[in-house]
Amino acid sequence: MMSQMPRQAALPTCPSCAEPLDAGDRFCGACGYDLSVVPPHPEDHPTLTMNGAAHAAASDSAPPVPPAVPAPPAPPVAPVPPETAGWSTAARAPAQAAPAAPVVPAPGVRFDRPAEPEEYSLQAPDPRVAADSAPAPEPAKVCVACRAGRVDDDGYCENCGHAQPRERDHMEAEPGPLAAVSDRGLRHHRNEDAFGLGTAVLPDGSPALVAIVCDGVSSATRPDDASLAASRAASESLLAALPQGTHPQAAMHEAIVAASHAVNALAGEPATAREHAPHQNAPACTLVGAIVTAGLLVVGWVGDSRAYWVPADRGAPAARLTEDDSWAAQMVAAGLMNEAEAYADERAHAITGWLGADAYELEPHTASFKPDRPGVVVVCTDGLWNYAEAAEEMAEVVPLDAAVRPLHCARVLVGHALDGGGHDNVTVAVVPFPAPPQGAGSA
Repeated sequence: MMSQMPRQAALPTCPSCAEPLDAGDRFCGACGYDLSVVPPHPEDHPTLTMNGAAHAAASDSAPPVPPAVPAPPAPPVAPVPPETAGWSTAARAPAQAAPAAPVVPAPGVRFDRPAEPEEYSLQAPDPRVAADSAPAPEPAKVCVACRAGRVDDDGYCENCGHAQPRERDHMEAEPGPLAAVSDRGLRHHRNEDAFGLGTAVLPDGSPALVAIVCDGVSSATRPDDASLAASRAASESLLAALPQGTHPQAAMHEAIVAASHAVNALAGEPATAREHAPHQNAPACTLVGAIVTAGLLVVGWVGDSRAYWVPADRGAPAARLTEDDSWAAQMVAAGLMNEAEAYADERAHAITGWLGADAYELEPHTASFKPDRPGVVVVCTDGLWNYAEAAEEMAEVVPLDAAVRPLHCARVLVGHALDGGGHDNVTVAVVPFPAPPQGAGSA
């Protein structure tokens, strides 16, 4: 506070207006100047006015010129920084400066600093650092046929027009002790099959293996999307229900229903409307699945994709575990044709059941078995069983070590179909029975 500041000795005149003072005055009676303020250094001649103009004193001993109009009491004005000296605050133009006497700066204050800009520009980035951080451009894809042309965004060579392999043209998976392989085949332009695999732990701690295989209906819209949606929905449903204690056969039924809903939903998507043609139906596919536990084998299906049982002991008979939803199967069931005659007919593979919005009625088929010996379950589309239709034929193609090398077995079966002509997409899953303990996989 001002009362705590050192008191200056009595001054003969007011430093501000030069009026005579009485001894002991603390304020000038004329201008109200606070006499308790320490006076400036005697050698500090220049005085900065409010507009920043510097005025030289007439002499070393002469007091500064008083203002024209007495100002109300106010604390002394702090010195203006040098970068503002010489500029008028009203017009921001240089003011005429009088010759200035040498300025003795106050302790701790510097008047020789260079002028500072109002804004600082950012340093330009180092081009070497920018080059290192920039993402590298993706290399152009080269045609697999001519080895010269560039592949466009549609997947065709700009030089020879050859369609390039897609991600789904050949797929393999081996999540533990089961495996699956899917291939486009030699005649189709894309792979319209899909599969889903998984393992689960039942409430009693025993393992369960899940395999789903779906075949898109080629005459429908977006068959590849239908098979993918169905395989994902069914496998996810099973892997969620089995650990909760749902009986495997009931879980399989619910999984097929979930797959049906997933395929039905595709019919309302804009992509279906864009790709729809007058001769096409809503997205559709078939489905076959298997659940294998320590002592139970459950299968479920809609359509003509199949599941086969192949025992490890080839002296025991193999068996087909599913019945087709097809014209040929109906003829055989009705006693109108034998199996050889029915499947030789050109209408043999016309399906009577499928997943899709325009299906007649959803009738999920399920069945459960308790094999008395180890073996494997072969879950496949007609792209395979067309070349090994009878259970005995399928057993002849399955390698003897299929239970411990399921991926190798699946590759052998797909290769058998391709060697036979590969007229359709080929997808097969191989699941060992019984389900091996947790942690055991293929050799």
